[in-house]
Amino acid sequence: MAKQFKFPDVGEGITEGEVVRWLVKEGDEIKADQPIAEVETDKAIVEMPSPYAGTVLKLHAREKDIVKVGQVLITVGEKGEKPEEASPAAVPAAAPKGRGAAVEPGPARPAPAAGAGILATPKVRKIAQDLGLDLAAIPATGPGGRITEEDVEAAPKKAVPPSPAVKVKTKFDFYGSVERLPLRGVRRATAKRMAESVSKAAHVTHFDQADASALDRLREKMKPEAEARGIKLTYLPFIVKALVAALKLHPMFNSTLDDAEEEIIIKKYYNIGIAVDVADGLIVPVLKGADEKSLEDIAREIQALAEAARGRTLDLADLKGGTFSITNVGMIGGEAATPIINYPEVAILATLKIADRPRVEDGRVTVRKTLPLCLSFDHRVVDGAEAARFMNDLKKILEQEALLAEAVKAAESKG
Repeated sequence: MAKQFKFPDVGEGITEGEVVRWLVKEGDEIKADQPIAEVETDKAIVEMPSPYAGTVLKLHAREKDIVKVGQVLITVGEKGEKPEEASPAAVPAAAPKGRGAAVEPGPARPAPAAGAGILATPKVRKIAQDLGLDLAAIPATGPGGRITEEDVEAAPKKAVPPSPAVKVKTKFDFYGSVERLPLRGVRRATAKRMAESVSKAAHVTHFDQADASALDRLREKMKPEAEARGIKLTYLPFIVKALVAALKLHPMFNSTLDDAEEEIIIKKYYNIGIAVDVADGLIVPVLKGADEKSLEDIAREIQALAEAARGRTLDLADLKGGTFSITNVGMIGGEAATPIINYPEVAILATLKIADRPRVEDGRVTVRKTLPLCLSFDHRVVDGAEAARFMNDLKKILEQEALLAEAVKAAESKG
């Protein structure tokens, strides 16, 4: 008998995904564990393997469709069999490729029919349905508790819900032509995450500027040796190391807020999210254990994560577990920004372009390489004064070559 494969619960709170591309078509012969589709879930694209071998009888979604967990993706059976003959029993949830073994759900119970347990003839049920009435709310006067036609006619009438109106999408508005782009993929996931963050966290942004002369000098000293080993040494790994040192001094910024328990959960590990600009949105892969990695290891991993994000080859695990995030827009430009917190984290740091800027020192205007820093934080967890102290310590580490070198070398013995 034909079997239905439903979109499985892949964990991590995923409730839906977008069918990016079908890897099979109706009529194809497939093997068990053969990838059948690429599905985008929470910014990662995963291949869905079929738990069954046989003939693809029906694809139940089109490319770009959004499918919910438990929704049928594909029907597999014998050649010539009809999809309608598929077994209604639960099917095993196949794990995305590379994510481990599937979880076998318990036996499925058929869903009760609407109005089950209510005594009424099919004709009475049809009359109630046409009138938009709930049989459960109608008093029964017939023999044995049966609802009669008279009972239905005597019940308070409700308006029948109108049929959904046909949506007309025009290509023009009052002022001229318009183009409509479907909100899909990374952009859709980004929109949902940003809206969640703004609705749940109390955002405040603190602006400051660090003298980047020491940072620039130290990078220039270390760059030739790193390049000889094939490592592209940007400013970002240095900023990550300085950030970890500052987080150790101000642990509240490395925490989350448990609203249900009304507890602040301070993380004793340092997983730094690195925002990556991709073609259709923003992806934030997570650099795990940044305090235990050497500068060169961090540089390699940031580059690898960025390439995987742009190539859409990240694993779901690469997007989880962050404790603090950095969005580096310096390579593009700008003087200031108000980054949105990567909820449920407590704070995010935006780093802008390092450039020569005028500064006043001892009453004189000088030109220095400076780094604009913009810290958005959740005011429910930390106050503005603590944010200022955090930024002061971060600046001190970045501006003093000895302190920055100490932060850089902190994990050398572990790296």
